[in-house]
Amino acid sequence: MMFSTKAEYGVRVMVELARRAGESPGGAESVVPLAEIAEHDGMPLAYLEHLVARLRKAGLIDSRRGSRGGYMLARPAEEITMAEVVEALEGSIAPIECISQGPDGSIVCSRESDPNHTCPTKLLWTRVRFSIVRTLEDTTVADLIAVPAPTASIPVPA
Repeated sequence: MMFSTKAEYGVRVMVELARRAGESPGGAESVVPLAEIAEHDGMPLAYLEHLVARLRKAGLIDSRRGSRGGYMLARPAEEITMAEVVEALEGSIAPIECISQGPDGSIVCSRESDPNHTCPTKLLWTRVRFSIVRTLEDTTVADLIAVPAPTASIPVPA
């Protein structure tokens, strides 16, 4: 499964907002112009404007208008999970097209519309989805700003 650039760029925006908030003297609220983030990280401003609208609608960031306007986190970085960010940008997380989350929170396979048919791979894809969601829920924006810039490749568990 690959997340789109919406998730990648949206997470980068959230991390940059958190980083800038942490640099504010006395813990003051830091309002960051989106153009600064776009220029600093080499991302297209028009695309970021689209993403921050989604993040704002989800209640993850706030904005201020005017000459000193920009964006800031709506809550402390420790309280914003990557699951919230990714779902605000990508929608419901599903490893394959036929798996989705039902209104009651259960995992639904669209191929099981016939009551006599059981999807033979539903267990696998349910576990994959659960692992992805759990990882995103266990990771906050604060966790990502605490990670030092990599100087070498990060080992991935086997």
